Amino acid sequence: MLTSVVLYTSANLCVKELSHLGTFQLVFLRSAVSLVLCAVYLKRAGIPLLGNNRRWLFVRGLMGMVALSGFFHTVRHIPLASATVIQYFSPVFTVLLALFFLKEKVHRWQWLFLGLALAGIVMVKGFDPRVSWGMWGLGLMSACLAAVAYLATMKCRDTDHPVGVVIWFHLLAVPVMGALSWGRWTPMMDVDWGLALAIGVLSIAAQVLMTVALHHEDAGMVMPFKYLGAVLALAIGWWGYGEHMSNLSLVGMALVVASISANTVLKSRRSAALR
Repeated sequence: MLTSVVLYTSANLCVKELSHLGTFQLVFLRSAVSLVLCAVYLKRAGIPLLGNNRRWLFVRGLMGMVALSGFFHTVRHIPLASATVIQYFSPVFTVLLALFFLKEKVHRWQWLFLGLALAGIVMVKGFDPRVSWGMWGLGLMSACLAAVAYLATMKCRDTDHPVGVVIWFHLLAVPVMGALSWGRWTPMMDVDWGLALAIGVLSIAAQVLMTVALHHEDAGMVMPFKYLGAVLALAIGWWGYGEHMSNLSLVGMALVVASISANTVLKSRRSAALR
């Protein structure tokens, strides 16, 4: 899981380095690389490219595509740590969506942690003038759509291979983002192409390693390590881009990470106790 976190953060750093490119172009490049890698794997494994549960695969791909576009846009325009922490609000939306659509029970201690996470996310915006309301709202929308994509993934876990689920994102993103990039394409230097390739490779590697970690250990044990990505993003932004944070913004980030981690651990332990 720690290796996955480092790879994800490295991919986001590459996105930050390519901030001079348009968001649609970045998503297209990332998806084109990942599509090739996923397609090669599925072909060698003899797994159907389009999968089985196609309705939910389409939902997962569409929501994931829009969510990633929103996240990349925030990475380009606000501090890396702020964009990362806002994205970590996704589990809150997952709980709320599960409550309203899957009728899952939300316990009192979960509401406490969700409230603390919300307070933290408001502090990230309220005490950092570099995070506009527009970027803050876009980040939250991206986190919400990522939660929808996660729930769609859960619908497919018994019917489709994990790589078969992932590839639908790229099958949709390549033509859609390619079309949206048409006429807005920014010429790229050799180093830009190298960074774009790195984004695709690092993202796929990170996704595979996270999947392996979740298959071998309980989510409550490994998922809190995911949020170390916020610390890495903060360090990179601070020393690499001069993105200094106020003390209150740091408190807000800590609230989000601690609340989401505690919710994950306690929910996992409760599920284990009921088995």
